[in-house]
Amino acid sequence: MNRLPAIVSGVTACDGIALIDVRVGELGCTAMLVGEPTPADRYPVGSLVTLAFKELEVSLAKRLSGEISLRNRLPCRVTALHQGALLARVDLLFGRYPLSALITSRSAQQLTLAPGDEVEALIKANEMTLLVEDAPNGADHVR
Repeated sequence: MNRLPAIVSGVTACDGIALIDVRVGELGCTAMLVGEPTPADRYPVGSLVTLAFKELEVSLAKRLSGEISLRNRLPCRVTALHQGALLARVDLLFGRYPLSALITSRSAQQLTLAPGDEVEALIKANEMTLLVEDAPNGADHVR
């Protein structure tokens, strides 16, 4: 599970769906919550949270241009590639935070991924989880 320290920057809710905007350093990300009755109470602006997402939920792009509907685009550097027969684990560095993506080996070959490559990690808002109980004491959070 990938985890990033974040600070809640906004909450928009309607009809049982909430978009929780967070800041991870200077980068904005969004998590979508469904069925949260009082999202603004649970995730007040300024609160520290951990943004979590599974390795399987990360797509990778090289030289992405144009518009895309994905809200979460994390600029990363490939630090290692572990190629298997079907799947490849790609170790990434987003700023100072290590992340991982699990993609098909075919996709890794098509992208010609190699350590040192600059890529974007793409994660849909509905795949982001907010953890309040796991939020660090603030040492890793940038205000």
